[in-house]
Amino acid sequence: SQPPRAAQRKDHNAVFRGRCCFHRSHAGETMAWSESVDTVLANKEGLAAFRTFLKSEFSEENVEFWLACEDFKKTKSSIKIASKARKIYSDFIQADAPKEINIDFHTKNDISENISEPTLSCFDAAQRSVYNLMAKDSFPRFLRSEVYKELVKKHQDRNQKRWLPFL
Repeated sequence: SQPPRAAQRKDHNAVFRGRCCFHRSHAGETMAWSESVDTVLANKEGLAAFRTFLKSEFSEENVEFWLACEDFKKTKSSIKIASKARKIYSDFIQADAPKEINIDFHTKNDISENISEPTLSCFDAAQRSVYNLMAKDSFPRFLRSEVYKELVKKHQDRNQKRWLPFL
């Protein structure tokens, strides 16, 4: 019985990292972020850079809400579901919330009406809306930003030094 493909790939990368030109470099990984907002959100360093960019645009509440929803959907305990839902509601949804997100009236109203008996999907419409806003608006600007360009340059420089140690 062979290990699953992902495990084989992981083992290959572990064995050859730093010695082989076939693994994806940090620079390549950084460039891959341009493929989609999902790639950035799934990468620790990419997420940190995206958050820095959103902070500079005063819109970090979008990624914070998205992350809070991702965490919320993993909640198992019904007591924790209720308390986390109230926290998300008070932080991001209710009028004059400290990190109020920009969502349409109907979505906000639906959440407000159902927050007393929350389900794991109660924020799905709002999360989709915020995700679409990030993907179509913030993400393209992030790719043109100095934050992203500096990160790509840093990774290219690091990668060049690794492959050309004699320079």
